[in-house]
Amino acid sequence: MKLTKTFKAFFENEKSGGLLLLFVTILSLTLANSSFQTDYIALWGKNWGGHSINHWINDGLMTIFFLLIGLELEREIYHGELSSIKNASLPMIAALGGMLVPAALFLALNYGTATQKGAGIPMATDIAFAIGILSLLGNKVPVSLKVFLTALAVIDDLGAIIVIAIFYTSSIAFINLAIALGIWGLLFVLNRMKIHNLIPYLIGGTAMWYFMLTSGVHATITGVILAFVIPFGDGGKKSSSYKLQHFLHKPVAFLILPLFAIANTCITIESDWHEGLNHTNTFGIVLGLVVGKPLGILLFSFIGVNAGFCVLPKKLKWSHILGAGMLGGIGFTMSIFITVLAFKDPEIIVFSKIAILIASVISGIFGFVYLKFILSKKRA
Repeated sequence: MKLTKTFKAFFENEKSGGLLLLFVTILSLTLANSSFQTDYIALWGKNWGGHSINHWINDGLMTIFFLLIGLELEREIYHGELSSIKNASLPMIAALGGMLVPAALFLALNYGTATQKGAGIPMATDIAFAIGILSLLGNKVPVSLKVFLTALAVIDDLGAIIVIAIFYTSSIAFINLAIALGIWGLLFVLNRMKIHNLIPYLIGGTAMWYFMLTSGVHATITGVILAFVIPFGDGGKKSSSYKLQHFLHKPVAFLILPLFAIANTCITIESDWHEGLNHTNTFGIVLGLVVGKPLGILLFSFIGVNAGFCVLPKKLKWSHILGAGMLGGIGFTMSIFITVLAFKDPEIIVFSKIAILIASVISGIFGFVYLKFILSKKRA
C-alpha cells in the first residue's frame, strides 16, 4: 500500500505537531507552577472584546482546527480510507468501540452523580499526539497501521463533535441557530452552482460561526459543517478544498493546537493534587482512557471482522490493533476540550485535566513500548 501525498503531508505535520504539543505542555505546566504562576494564569483570563483570551482560543481558533478535521474527513470519504464501505468499516467499528466502552466504564462509576456529564471525556483521541508517538517508531511501522490509526482518530474526532453537539449544548436560541443553518444552506447552493472562489465561503463561515456561537450550540461545530460545503471538485491541487486544507495544516499544527495546549494546561499542581485522584470522576477518566480505549477498539474490531462486517487489511495484525488502541488512550486535546464544556467547578476541571494528563502519559508510554516490542520481535 502506497501513501498518497496528501496523507503523507498530513501524517508528517501531525508527527511534528505532536512533538511540539509535548514541549509546550511541559512548558505551560512549568510556568503555572513557578514564581510567574499568578501573572501567567491571569494572562489567559484577561478580557479581550468581551471574552477571555482562553475563551477566544477554545471557541474561536479551535473552530479552525475543526474545519481542518472536516476537510480531512471529506477527503477520506471521497478519495481515502473511508471511500469504500470495505475500507471504512474497520476503523469505524473500532472507533465506535473506542468511544462506547470508555464512556460505559466512566458511567459505571459516575452515573447518578454530579460528574456524570464527564462521560464524553475518555471517548476522545488526540490525533497529533497519537501519530507523534507512532512516528517515533520510525520505518518499522506498517503503512496499514499508520492508515488505521489516522482513520480511527479522525472518526473518533467526528464522534466527539457529535457528542459535543448533542450532550454539551445547554440551551438553544433557535432563531440564531436557524440563521446559522440558513447561511450554511446558502453556501451549499453556491457549492452546487460550482462557485469555487473561497472568499464567499470564508465570509459566510465567519457569519455562521457568530450566529452558532450566540445560538447556544458550541461554535466549533461550524468548522465541521463548513468543510462539507467547501467545493471539493476532483480533490486535486487546484480544488478549493485542497488549497484550504493545505493552507491550514501548518497554522493548526504549529500555532492553534499549541496555543490551545498552553492555555488549557496552565494547571497549578498543589501539594494535595493526588487527593483528587480518589474521586470517581478522575478514576473514571483514567480507567476509560487507559483500559477502555484499547479494550473497546480491540473488542469491537474482533467482533466486526468475525461477524463479517469488515476485513483485516494485509500486514495489519491483531497485536497492531491493540497497540493502536493503547495510543488511542491519549485523549489530551479533545478530552480537555470536553472537560471545559462538561464542568463548571474549577476544582473538578483541574483534577479532570490532571487525570487526562496522567492517562495520556500512561497510554503513550504503554503504546510506544508495546509496539516497539512487537515490531522489533517481528523484524528479528
